[in-house]
Amino acid sequence: MRALFSVSDKTGVVEFATRLEELGWEIIATGGTMKLLQGAGLEVINISEITGFPEICDGRVKTLHPKVHGALLGRRDLESHRQQLKENGIEYIDMVCVNLYPFKETIAKPDVTMEDAIEHIDIGGPSMLRSAAKNWADVTVVCNPSDYGRILEEIAATGNTTRQTRLELSAKAYTHTAEYDMMIATYMRAQAGLNEKLFLEYDLKQGLRYGENPHQEAKFYSALEKQPFSLASAEQLHGKELSYNNIQDANAALNIVREFAGTPFCVGLKHMNPCGAAIGKDVVDAWTKAYEADTVSIFGGIVATNCEINAEVAALMKPIFLEIIMAPSFTPEALEILCTKKNLRLLKVDMTPDNVQRKQYVSVNGGMLVQDQDTTTKLLDREMCVTKTVPTDGQMTDLQFAWRIVKHVKSNAIVVVKDGATLGVGAGQMNRVGSAEIALRQAQDAYSAKGGDVTKAGIVLGSDGFFPFGDSVAMAARFGVSAIVQPGGSVRDQESIDEADRNGIAMLFTGMRHFKH
Repeated sequence: MRALFSVSDKTGVVEFATRLEELGWEIIATGGTMKLLQGAGLEVINISEITGFPEICDGRVKTLHPKVHGALLGRRDLESHRQQLKENGIEYIDMVCVNLYPFKETIAKPDVTMEDAIEHIDIGGPSMLRSAAKNWADVTVVCNPSDYGRILEEIAATGNTTRQTRLELSAKAYTHTAEYDMMIATYMRAQAGLNEKLFLEYDLKQGLRYGENPHQEAKFYSALEKQPFSLASAEQLHGKELSYNNIQDANAALNIVREFAGTPFCVGLKHMNPCGAAIGKDVVDAWTKAYEADTVSIFGGIVATNCEINAEVAALMKPIFLEIIMAPSFTPEALEILCTKKNLRLLKVDMTPDNVQRKQYVSVNGGMLVQDQDTTTKLLDREMCVTKTVPTDGQMTDLQFAWRIVKHVKSNAIVVVKDGATLGVGAGQMNRVGSAEIALRQAQDAYSAKGGDVTKAGIVLGSDGFFPFGDSVAMAARFGVSAIVQPGGSVRDQESIDEADRNGIAMLFTGMRHFKH
């Protein structure tokens, strides 16, 4: 029995080859792999001794030879194949252990040149893998060091791998070459300016109990690239497995948290909409304000904060029924408090800010929509003011907060804010005035419950899209709104401006909308 080695990832390869040699296998190898194995004391046959031809073109050509591929592809069960191999002096190769040039790692370098990238495109490796994988009935193909142990156990027990193992390894090899070719195609197409194809690669992270509803099957796949603010790379510290709806909601919450780097912030979320959100002087203050913004809707919700969860805030959260708490870290004391709740999911999430512009993918029947993620939020300034009344410093702070939150609420979206906390959220209504009424009445109820008058509070309002008429501004005036931020852009903008001026309301036009369907 003979095995051919040519690996870039040399993890465990010396131990693997050594054990094969002990089990009576001959070892063939190329270039650097051969030197490594010989240095470990193994008897290794140089691939050039098999082919009768030297490596040429700086190693570009070394295994592309009939004495390699005939040895891999020749069928043991066909007399004609056996005879042809004998006539041409070709001996079978029974195992190929190959992994490929590090193309992905090469193109990830910030200063990589196209010339360097091309030199890291493997040709012989994929060819050997595909040949061996095609003839899996007789040949064992190995491309992942994690399979070494299983293979050695089977060979030690029976003299060879099992048919089922060879089939599984064949499938893995074709997956490996497919992923490799996809990376190369994506890179080369980008260099050539071609975009009519979309290649995506995701690995199964976990199976889910069901999808949005119990009759729907679901799975969670993760991208190969690790990203901040991602459930795919989060560490679950406690609680039962995440559900499909948990993942959707948690992702929406993390997108909101990403808006507030450097400022203590907390959000409570239900059904992918924030029910309470607030900035504070610390995590306790931010949580308290976010919770008090809507103590009813938070029941069974998700909480995310950009601050470490300490014992003080953990004690405040514990009595509330929550599905998930997400944070960059938890103190040991906080974990001791929260882990007494058996089903509460605690997730440690990387919240390191980055400026990478990534794509968002949404499947539709028979197709895929692709767009840039909406990660840009304009910083507001008074030059955006279109009314006679100009917002105060305090109003500007609240308007900026409202503008950051409203972009994450389902359209038509309206949020009402005071002192860095939401008071009312109107989401997903078929008309904007309906969303405004929901948010404003929620704010009114919050003040009434405390014996206050919302019309005297100086609340501000944010809208994700323009007001098509002045009716939303008129309603805002009746509830005492003192300042508004909206994109502008309606053919009837002047109607809204005039309504704001009649009521002494300051209004900013940002020139950017944030629809979220």
